[in-house]
Amino acid sequence: MSNPKTTPVLIGGVAVNPYESLEQLLADVIDSSGKVVPGMAIAINPEKVLKAQSDPQTHDILAQATIPFADGIGVVKALQKKTGKKCIRIAGCELWLDILQHSITHQSKVVLIGAKPKVIAQCNGILTDKKVNVVAYQDGYFNDEVVIFDLIQQTTPDIVIVALGSPKQEKLIAKLRETHSDSLYMGVGGSFDVLAGNVKRAPEIWQKMNLEWFYRLMSEPTRIKRQFQLLNFLKQYLTNKL
Repeated sequence: MSNPKTTPVLIGGVAVNPYESLEQLLADVIDSSGKVVPGMAIAINPEKVLKAQSDPQTHDILAQATIPFADGIGVVKALQKKTGKKCIRIAGCELWLDILQHSITHQSKVVLIGAKPKVIAQCNGILTDKKVNVVAYQDGYFNDEVVIFDLIQQTTPDIVIVALGSPKQEKLIAKLRETHSDSLYMGVGGSFDVLAGNVKRAPEIWQKMNLEWFYRLMSEPTRIKRQFQLLNFLKQYLTNKL
């Protein structure tokens, strides 16, 4: 399902909304009165597209996204090729903060899930200082998902931000939506570490050149195996099979 305001486009079998601006996306997330629209925002990059092609469960979960946005230059290029529009990349590590900033006016209730205890405590402090209405948080070191379900049931949040990495965070979100569908859910990977200052993003010039992935590869050489897998995405792109 996708919000009817923006018509999704299939990229390698995965629906992605061809947003041309951040404002266009936020219009799908925040209604005209300023309230948060329930649903699931998922960043779509080439890795997730390839994973969905080989894993039916991942494909089904991505198909449930109401806000599937392009967070990967490969997906952006594929969208532009299919639509002829100047679609943009929207970084998930920035989008969740934009959404929370917009939530302040209505004091929407926010729950944070994931990361190390110290990191999520730091994030809670930073966000509450900015007047974000964080009603509860839980680090990622829980033994039973029941802890999370109980937390959601007790707090009935408007927004749930989950930082457990893919596909773990998306799988948890899919389960949570079955019992509490009145929230906006978003998986943000390692973004809590970025907010807490433990992990630095690529310099702005690298971001503008769409080379953030290469900067991360240089910082973490062990990512090379994952990058080689993306050659399959490039092949599909060049042969018009996306």
